[in-house]
Amino acid sequence: MPTYSYFTVDVFTNRRFGGNPLAVFPDAQGLDATTMQALAAEMNYSETTFVLPPDDPSNTARVRIFNRTAEMPFAGHPNVGTAWIMSSLGLASGPRLRFEVPAGIVEVSLCPDGKVEIEAPQPLSTAPDLPAALVAPCLSIDPARIITSRHPPLVASVGIDFLLVELAEGSLVHLAPDITAFRQAASVEDSTRLSILAYERCVDMVRARMFAPLAGTWEDPATGSANAALAALLLSLGGGDKLELQAVQGVEMGRPSMLFLRAWRIGGEIRSAVAGRCVPVFSGTVTL
Repeated sequence: MPTYSYFTVDVFTNRRFGGNPLAVFPDAQGLDATTMQALAAEMNYSETTFVLPPDDPSNTARVRIFNRTAEMPFAGHPNVGTAWIMSSLGLASGPRLRFEVPAGIVEVSLCPDGKVEIEAPQPLSTAPDLPAALVAPCLSIDPARIITSRHPPLVASVGIDFLLVELAEGSLVHLAPDITAFRQAASVEDSTRLSILAYERCVDMVRARMFAPLAGTWEDPATGSANAALAALLLSLGGGDKLELQAVQGVEMGRPSMLFLRAWRIGGEIRSAVAGRCVPVFSGTVTL
């Protein structure tokens, strides 16, 4: 019976039991998609990654990302954590790596200060906005707490879709996901997946919470892909050629996370990146 090693790491934090936990199978050759999905559900983290040889030998690896219920085209903390694990195990050498994911190529930088930065595989794209009256019940808040002066609640993506919602100061602490309202909103959008990043803005920092109960994640302690999309959106709204800011997430869960965001204009598009630190937690094996 084959045995597979896995390693877990807390991502977007500098202390153990903070940030967003991730399980990484650094050599997943021989595992089929059904088994990968079963292992991800068993791990019960927001995501689990499975590393395979690249289709293009000029790239570092092919990375498959599964949440509790489905494979994902792209996600932030799984790429950051996978790069950190591969580097720490000597399976990849920096300072630049390239991961193949369904959404495209993720460029990775292993930074001298210990952070790992990933560039989102796609430029910013947006979809039609949603009414605040439809979104507010998902978060169990008064629609008046949703700020629409800068942008209405809208779907943005740099590789995977998130509904971005700006809230009035002091609102985040009161949020509670309502799965019935999520189902109703998803049906209006004709989608089986609805993930909401709610945030409050403060100069060069944002505070955020992310909910995706339809995918089995009632709340996520750190969502790199959503915050990267937010950075790109804020740059598109504010003008200028580039934007840098920090995002704090996971505080209400007791798993504080710090994400370092960048967005820039290039060739008529807006691209973005997210960076953070990682802390190893434990390792083990699975015999199948």
